[in-house]
Amino acid sequence: MILEIVMYDHPVLRQKGTKIREITKELRKLSADMLETMRAHNGVGLAAQQIGQVLQFAVIDVTGIKERESRMWVDGKSVNPEDYMPILLINPVISGTKSKVTEGEGCLSFPGVYAEIPRSQRVKVSTLTLDGKTFEFEAGGLLGRAVQHEYDHLQGKLFIDLMNSEARKANREALDLLRQGITPPSVDEKKSPPQT
Repeated sequence: MILEIVMYDHPVLRQKGTKIREITKELRKLSADMLETMRAHNGVGLAAQQIGQVLQFAVIDVTGIKERESRMWVDGKSVNPEDYMPILLINPVISGTKSKVTEGEGCLSFPGVYAEIPRSQRVKVSTLTLDGKTFEFEAGGLLGRAVQHEYDHLQGKLFIDLMNSEARKANREALDLLRQGITPPSVDEKKSPPQT
């Protein structure tokens, strides 16, 4: 089922998600619905807050994105990220490198808003799976960026918080429209970065 995506500046986007205590059939259903919703909107990630749920839960799928490389390591070995998609972040814990990479970013809750955002070049991730097991991996490239973007959502932090003053100025009109409940005019999706 395709769910409604919450738009800026709904207060739920600023709420830190509550820890998931149990893997339930409701969570499995939410997972499937969030993936369907994300794909219907051509996204690569979606956090629970973006569909109005205040949980430590997000979904990511970078399958088929060729213009921005994703990198992934499991047990220290480089693997094909598509073999592990979709990835669910359940109560995730992440740590990033000090070295940063600045690249374009968008967000499904901010249509028409894009900016160059600095993120850690590589992140270590520990998360639960729907089987209740711990899954640990490292991510870089688009996957690493998506993990960090979704993790921020789960903490009530938004990518606009990381914009520099120039990017804020460039996106001021679109942000003002979103605050008024108006979706900004569409932009050329081929030129815009993947949205999470």
